[in-house]
Amino acid sequence: MNQLCSLQFETTPDYNTNLKTLITLIEDIKDNSLIVAPEVCLTGFDYENIDNAIEFSELANSELKKSSKNKIIIVTLLERADGEVFNLVKVFHNGEIVFTRAKARLFRFGDEDKFMSEGSDEDIQIIDIAGIKLGILICFELRFKKLWQKLEGCDVIAVPSWWGVLRTEHFKTLTRALAIINQCYVVASDPLNEECSKMSGIITPNGQERRNGNKPCLEVEYNRKEILTMRRYMDVGIG
Repeated sequence: MNQLCSLQFETTPDYNTNLKTLITLIEDIKDNSLIVAPEVCLTGFDYENIDNAIEFSELANSELKKSSKNKIIIVTLLERADGEVFNLVKVFHNGEIVFTRAKARLFRFGDEDKFMSEGSDEDIQIIDIAGIKLGILICFELRFKKLWQKLEGCDVIAVPSWWGVLRTEHFKTLTRALAIINQCYVVASDPLNEECSKMSGIITPNGQERRNGNKPCLEVEYNRKEILTMRRYMDVGIG
């Protein structure tokens, strides 16, 4: 893996426009990249049209598989399983969906629990993809310290989010602290929508942060030596 990419763009009411934006950004990114898109970036939390959003996920899955050759793409989609609706994070790589899990901590202030079912904390785990030890926390999950511990030892933690603008400083602080305490890269992605923090960014294992600003795609070189160096220099028992 050569580089990490955090995406930041506006989710519009037009699902097809959003998918075109996402695919275009992905196509412009070099091979051997890990790419994190904002939470539900293709549909938003479009509860009034949730059946349409779920149906659209089928098309999105197909297109993202095509775009994932020599790339790791992390996206969340609204889907139905066994009669229940879930916010699923999916990892696409080389034409396949290589990991899926449901959001385990729903944001009740945003009524997520009224429209979706929760997944399980047990499914939050470190996965190995293309030699990268990867963990994922979906938006509100970032607030739970015991979930940070489950991802101890990751090389990269992805944080796809739809984070409220009123809590912008929380997002900046928590994503940076997550990188520092786990001595790994954190790739956070949040939309450009008015109600969101607009604080997509990448934080290195020693806590240096870069935020997207006006860039729809922020790219940072991935250097595993930086992880190992930080863990030797400040040994807190992370293997």
